[in-house]
Amino acid sequence: MAAVPGVLPPHLDSLSTAVVVIDRNNLIGYLNAAAQTLLAVGVNQACGQNLASFVREPTTLTLLVARCRDAGEPIAHRHLKIQSVLRDDSDHTVDCFATLIEGATVLLEFADTTRQQRINRETALLAQLDGNRLMVRQLAHEIKNPLGGLRGAAQLLERQLPADNLREYTDLIIREADRLRALVDNLLGPGGLPRKVEINPHELVEHVYRLLVTDAPAAVKIVRDYDPSLPSLYVDRDQIIQTMLNLGRNAIQAVGAEGCIILRTRALIGATIGARRHRVIASIEFEDDGPGVPAEYADKIFYPLVTSRPDGNGLGLAVAQDLANRHRGLIEFDSRPGRTVFTLLLPLDGETHG
Repeated sequence: MAAVPGVLPPHLDSLSTAVVVIDRNNLIGYLNAAAQTLLAVGVNQACGQNLASFVREPTTLTLLVARCRDAGEPIAHRHLKIQSVLRDDSDHTVDCFATLIEGATVLLEFADTTRQQRINRETALLAQLDGNRLMVRQLAHEIKNPLGGLRGAAQLLERQLPADNLREYTDLIIREADRLRALVDNLLGPGGLPRKVEINPHELVEHVYRLLVTDAPAAVKIVRDYDPSLPSLYVDRDQIIQTMLNLGRNAIQAVGAEGCIILRTRALIGATIGARRHRVIASIEFEDDGPGVPAEYADKIFYPLVTSRPDGNGLGLAVAQDLANRHRGLIEFDSRPGRTVFTLLLPLDGETHG
C-alpha cells in the first residue's frame, strides 16, 4: 500500500468532497469515504492501485494530474464525467481540482455537481416542453383543416371519374390524407386532463412488460428489477401505460434483433423534478444495451419529428414527455454505447416542496 503524506489533515474522511491522493507512480495512496462512494470501491481494494483502473475513460483525469505536476500549481477541470468501472450506475459529474502537495504527489478533490447538473438539465427539458407543446399544437391545427378539404375534394373527384383504373389515384390521395391526419392526431396527443386513479405501479409495469415481450424479437431479453417498497401511484392509467410503452418500444428499436432490456423501479426519497423537491418520487427505468443516443441528437431527442432512425417518425418520445408532464413528472435519459437509460419520474406525494 502506498504511503499517505503526513501533511494531510486528519478530518478528510468526514468531508462530503471526495479526496484522492496519487503518488509519483499514479498509484492511490489515500481516498476518503466520499471518494470511495464516488469510485464505488473500498479503501483496501483501491490503495496501491492505479487510479485509471477504477475510472472509465480516464484520459482526461490522467492528463490533469500530469499537467499539475508539470505546472507545479493547482489545476482545475469543470464538469468532468466520472464513471466507475465497478458499477454501471455510478455516473457522476464533478468539478475536479488537482494540487501538488509533496514532491510528485498530487491531491485530487472532486466536488460532485451531479445533482445540480441534473436539476439544470431537467429545468431545461421542462422549458423546452412548454415551447414544443405550443408550437406543435399550432402547427397541427394549421395542417388539419386543409387536410379535411383535400380528402373531401378527392372523394368528390372519385365520383366523377369515368374509369375505375383512374380511381387508384384518388384512393392514393385519400389514404395519404388519412395517414397525415393520424400523424397530426399523434402530434396533438391524447386530449384532456389526466383521469387519475390510485394504482399499484407494478401493475402498470407488468402490463407494459407483457406487451413488450410480444413485440420484441425472440433474441431480445427483457428483465424485471422491481422495488417492492414502491407505494401506489395516483395517475391516469391509460396515459402512463402509453408513456411507458413508448419508452419500452424505443428500447426495443434501439437493441435491434438481439440484446437486453431492463425494466427497473425505484423509490427516490427527497428527490427533485426540475427545481421542485418531492417527498417521494417513483423512478421507472427502461435500460437497454444498444448503441446509445447519437451525440448530435442528445439535446433535441424530445423534440417532435426528430429521430435518428430512418423508419422513425420522431413522435414517441415527444408524446411520452408530454404525458409525463401532465402528471407533474418528467422523462430524462443518460446514454453511452452499451448502456442507455430512459427514466420516467413521477411524484408520489400530493404536494411539492422546495
